[in-house]
Amino acid sequence: MRTRGTITHRLRSRLAALSALAMGAALAVAIPAPASAAARVDNPYVGATAYVNPDWSAKAAAEPGGSAIADEPGFVWMDRIAAIEGSAEAMSLREHLDTALDQGANLFQVVIYDLPGRDCAALASNGELGPTELGRYKDEYIDPISEILADPAYANLRIVTIIEPDSLPNLVTNAGGSAGSTEACATMKANGNYEKGVGYALHTLGAIPNVYNYVDAAHHGWLGWDSNFVPAAQEFKKAATSEGATVSDVTGFIVNTANYSALKEPNFTVGDTVNGTQVRQSKWIDWNYYVDELSFAKALRTELVSQGFASNIGMLIDTARNGWGGSHRPAGPGPQTSVDAYIDGGRIDRRIHAGNWCNQSGAGIGERPTAAPEPGIDAYVWAKPPGESDGNSAPIDNDEGKGFDRMCDPTYTGNGRNGNNLTGALPNSPLAGHWFSAQFQELVRNAYPPLDGTPGGGTDTQAPTAPTGLTVTARTSGSVSLSWTASTDDTGVTGYDVFRGGVKVGSTTTTSYTDTGLTASTAYSYTVKAKDAAGNVSAASGGLSATTSAGGGTGTGALKAQYKNTDSSATDNQIRMGLQLVNTGSTAVDLSTVKVRYWFTPEAGASTFGTSCDYAVIGCGNLTHGVKTAGSAAGASHYLEVGFGSGTLAAGASTGEMQLRLNKSDWSNFNEADDYSRSTTTSYADAPKIGVYVTGALSWGTAP
Repeated sequence: MRTRGTITHRLRSRLAALSALAMGAALAVAIPAPASAAARVDNPYVGATAYVNPDWSAKAAAEPGGSAIADEPGFVWMDRIAAIEGSAEAMSLREHLDTALDQGANLFQVVIYDLPGRDCAALASNGELGPTELGRYKDEYIDPISEILADPAYANLRIVTIIEPDSLPNLVTNAGGSAGSTEACATMKANGNYEKGVGYALHTLGAIPNVYNYVDAAHHGWLGWDSNFVPAAQEFKKAATSEGATVSDVTGFIVNTANYSALKEPNFTVGDTVNGTQVRQSKWIDWNYYVDELSFAKALRTELVSQGFASNIGMLIDTARNGWGGSHRPAGPGPQTSVDAYIDGGRIDRRIHAGNWCNQSGAGIGERPTAAPEPGIDAYVWAKPPGESDGNSAPIDNDEGKGFDRMCDPTYTGNGRNGNNLTGALPNSPLAGHWFSAQFQELVRNAYPPLDGTPGGGTDTQAPTAPTGLTVTARTSGSVSLSWTASTDDTGVTGYDVFRGGVKVGSTTTTSYTDTGLTASTAYSYTVKAKDAAGNVSAASGGLSATTSAGGGTGTGALKAQYKNTDSSATDNQIRMGLQLVNTGSTAVDLSTVKVRYWFTPEAGASTFGTSCDYAVIGCGNLTHGVKTAGSAAGASHYLEVGFGSGTLAAGASTGEMQLRLNKSDWSNFNEADDYSRSTTTSYADAPKIGVYVTGALSWGTAP
């Protein structure tokens, strides 16, 4: 499955455009003054005023309707060595950074995109370096970029990088003999230069205190199958520990880079059935476990943490071209005559096939850049600047290393990577990265939420009613969960913004939200505002004060853990237990955000472990489990961590029994008598020494 993102030349805008952008463009979250250069922040987008590329802005503003988005921030692409120094027609990296300072921005976004043998599965975005030119990549590309970004003149900028779109996912899906495999990808997998290049970039750029690295992680229509999902996370870990890099060099990951996958599919879920048939069997979903980018991003984040990445990593989602609005946007679910009719009639993503990636017909501008829109999501961003082509629809001679990929040809009938379907590409497209006016105008017409001055946008002036009934549903030492009564609107409410102390901290499309990263035993004030598709915003709800609980407390969240001992011997070669989770709150919980920890000490013997699920009401296949080290606390040097691939736990519901066991790899004996989490109860009871974590924050139990 493919996605594609290549940017090359940008015509320099007239200098007068700079004054119009002198203050940059604030992301959709207005936060107080940014932290100093010395203070590294958890989410670089919170409190950020992001750089607006004046080159792109001038082109956008010159198009019909383009002024509505011309001040939106986006990424600058370093897609070849010459881009670093720029030319008469393209700003250099330093010029972009200096302009960011002139604008008063404190966030600069740049794509690192010039690996050896780049983009081994598509010709449209091939690069200048050959498969073995890793030395040139390091010496002539990464090192000069690093030297510029490390200049003290830019120390007050939070510099966000996207590391090498499409590279590592290609090694998972296109290098092993499948229908989508290519000889070029097999070469890159064999020589390891994708992994080495990514590792070197992470290590070198990650050494700069104000740089935040996000690794490209494809999209759900590429990696969402079980055969790709975990192997991809493992591949990301391998690259992130190559060439001197460590997982600490990774701030997070980005999905949907330069692609068109819908952010949310509101008219169906992956668990739906039609006449007893799972929708996963439809031709569109094709047994994928995810139907949109938001669900994929959250689940992938959970898997990446389980693979050893930091628990506070964040996800970015490229929403520049995945709005899918306009007259063809479905108003509701499809007919339930068959799974295909149900999905095809209700899906927002109108592509012919989820593997189609080049200049897609019918696409639209998506959500505007927004900080912290969902738990675990650092931002919605515009990685691929709208209006810049994905590739040429017919052969074009060029000196940019760009080939002709038939996936950009609207007459091509496809290949194994898109199920041998038509490409859905727009005709008459220029080289990748060159301005494509016809596409930009279509993206503006089909924007969702709609833009002012376009069909469906600017005609609605009535704001939704203010939310009511704001209440606290759960609280921990580091989080507060809220819910409220839905607002009403003449055209429909599209979401809600949540404010803490008068400052927006996040958005949601539901009537609930969990605010995380808080301080224990601290009072916070909240209000909520509703918004509609035209951008009308309601008055604020009534205010609500909520105080977080003391650190490490038991039973402060919406979930609780219950445990029973299923092991008759405390000194044999396995630890056995039964676990279950109970949702004591009033709203459903996304299980993909939940981890359960059982602390123990292995004593002598092997330091590696095997874990097993013998039975689970929800199915062992829906669980992840593994042993991690936890330090030197008495009885708790290690813990068994249990996670959930997907699904929700309804208010008042239980997961049911999960029977688990673990052993040392040499099968030597344990002594469980002093283990922190162990109890002798043989029937299920609340377990205050088993931790339940929601999006990384302790929600139940007392950690050792």
